[in-house]
Amino acid sequence: MSTNASVLQSVTPDSAHVLVSISKQRAYLMTGDQIAIDSPISSGKRGHTSPTGKFTILEKDKDHHSSIYGDYKDTQGRTVRGGISAHIDSAPSGTHFVGASMKWFMRLTGEGVGMHVGILPGYPASHGCIRMPEPAAALFYSHVKVGTPAVVEP
Repeated sequence: MSTNASVLQSVTPDSAHVLVSISKQRAYLMTGDQIAIDSPISSGKRGHTSPTGKFTILEKDKDHHSSIYGDYKDTQGRTVRGGISAHIDSAPSGTHFVGASMKWFMRLTGEGVGMHVGILPGYPASHGCIRMPEPAAALFYSHVKVGTPAVVEP
């Protein structure tokens, strides 16, 4: 991640916009045509590609948890089955679903795609969301508001 400190100081939630490049695997926090933050990302993998187009930030939740992806845990909180989809994988007897952490979540679609902290292996690997390193996600989160424009380019 790189920041342009002088530009970042001038970014407000009213002046910010987000640009994501799937081909470059980068996200940019922008003000006008200036880049305030340039961050690596990991977008959606084959079969779960990240949607492209024009969006706005629909929701912000600093401690969001997925309602679809996560783990089945027993009553002691131990993972019985990890990395599951609640839409596909049935719960083993005596377990409950715990959604995957999506810290600093910024929702882009009504279907649950957003930008949040996650693992960045260097290639598209998510179920459609835009994963970011925690320092970048926290900075983006603090400089956008519900309604901030976001463009996701192929």
